[in-house]
Amino acid sequence: MTAPLLSIQDLRVAFRMGHGVVAEAVKGVSFDIPENSTVALVGESGSGKSVTAMSVLNLLPDNAQRQGRILWQGAKGGSRDLLQTGLSELQSLRGKEIACVFQDPMSSLNPVFTVGQQLTEPLMKHLGLSARQALARAEELLGEVGIPEPKRRLESYPHEMSGGQQQRVMIAMALACEPRLLIADEPTTALDVTIQRQILELLGKLKRTHKMSVLFISHDLALVGEIADHVVVMRHGVIREQGPVADIFERPQDDYTRALLACRPSLEGNPARLMVIDDHIAQTQAAARGEASATVTAKAKDPDAPVVLEVRSLAKSFWLKQGLFGKREFKAVRDVNFKLRKGHTLGVVGESGSGKTTMGLTLLRLHEPTSGEVIFDGKNLLALGDKERQVMRRRIQVVFQNPYASLNPRFTIGQTLVEPMAIHGIGRDLAEREQRARSLLEKVGLDGRAFGKYPHEFSGGQRQRVAIARCLTLNPEVLVLDEAVSALDVSVQAQVLNLLKDLQDEFGLSYVFISHDLAVVRFISDEVLVMKDGQVVEQASAEQILAAPREDYTKRLLAAIPRGYQRATAG
Repeated sequence: MTAPLLSIQDLRVAFRMGHGVVAEAVKGVSFDIPENSTVALVGESGSGKSVTAMSVLNLLPDNAQRQGRILWQGAKGGSRDLLQTGLSELQSLRGKEIACVFQDPMSSLNPVFTVGQQLTEPLMKHLGLSARQALARAEELLGEVGIPEPKRRLESYPHEMSGGQQQRVMIAMALACEPRLLIADEPTTALDVTIQRQILELLGKLKRTHKMSVLFISHDLALVGEIADHVVVMRHGVIREQGPVADIFERPQDDYTRALLACRPSLEGNPARLMVIDDHIAQTQAAARGEASATVTAKAKDPDAPVVLEVRSLAKSFWLKQGLFGKREFKAVRDVNFKLRKGHTLGVVGESGSGKTTMGLTLLRLHEPTSGEVIFDGKNLLALGDKERQVMRRRIQVVFQNPYASLNPRFTIGQTLVEPMAIHGIGRDLAEREQRARSLLEKVGLDGRAFGKYPHEFSGGQRQRVAIARCLTLNPEVLVLDEAVSALDVSVQAQVLNLLKDLQDEFGLSYVFISHDLAVVRFISDEVLVMKDGQVVEQASAEQILAAPREDYTKRLLAAIPRGYQRATAG
């Protein structure tokens, strides 16, 4: 029997936290990666999957302690234990035999070096190519990963490329020395569905072409079901289940695996609430005891509810420098029209660069509009003076995609919630404002202990809950949610989406929900706008868009959504 390319045996990883405290992140994990195969490591944030993968090349902080064995079948034959390998030997392996692609290409690419400089470095270091040879090979690599005009792009800096192009550059760098194992850590999480589809197809093609193995890390079982040969499911640092992809999808044995499969929004059927991990496990256990589970019915929407926001012919242009003195107009948003009713949700979907975020920020006047009207409470928001705009801004709030960047790291959660109330004169005194802040934290599923903590002490999903609570301090009538759940893993995403529905039912909130994920939009939206190149190309109810999309672009967005493992059929 052929030895696996990589064998992880009883791996344990702990972190020294100070004051003698040790936090165990990985607790006895074992699995193999065979030659020419894709193994997916799946689990929620905090499951230990990334720590497991980064242990292979010891890309962990200095306070990490590793135990166990990681056996690597080197190119020259014979296995070696990477846990016992010295730093200089590991450095010779990194990039040459084992390469990594990370989640955020902008934090992985050096902003002061061109793409060409960053691609040629590993070629010259590991393969001994001359600068000229390395540049020629770099151009070939960019062409291989599907970047147009590769010769010109060698001179580009990372910030001059889109997110999908940056990720392709990262993949080109990883493949530069033709590694035998590629570790891909959440490489598509922040990308829209069509770019995600392209990256997945690219990885599959490159795996076959280069005859390499892939360790693919993700929180999304639907995604890995399309590319993996073998799946390892982790939770709380231990493996809950592992096996061939067909077994995991068709015959999952563990309750946690079944829950992961169930909590992602689906394009078929639309439940009143999404199942979250603990709910699904509790329901399964109740069913095993013969107990019936409670069913939740969706609250009916009033089709004749009053219109709270009307957008007419909204447009936004940016002026870009061209030549030495010239400039040209870039029309980011063109002639957008819609009406939003009280208690309803308008979903806005499109690829990166479609203009959906610019449209959302422009109607809030976080970008100054080029033309158009935004009618709210009988007034055009785009024509208000500063004083009137401040009053209106209290009634229309925004939740951004990245809760890490939108919360002040120097403020406690209590300060974050109390400050907007003080600015807008809500509450008689500090005590009343603090009481309101605590009740809102409970409303979004956080207990009173959160009040005195800082943002870095919370997970991404908890921070997004804080961001939503901060909006609610001002009693808004409309929330603009800009990719508010796209960076969250599927179970936390389900919790936040359920929370948004509950708050809408309780307070009659209206949402403009901006997303690139049509499955999420279907769950939460009543009506959908599909945007492309700054224009609305299709507008209809959520059911109509999904059942009978008219535009090829909408059909392409739908086709790109991961659907999990599909058994091949003969014929």
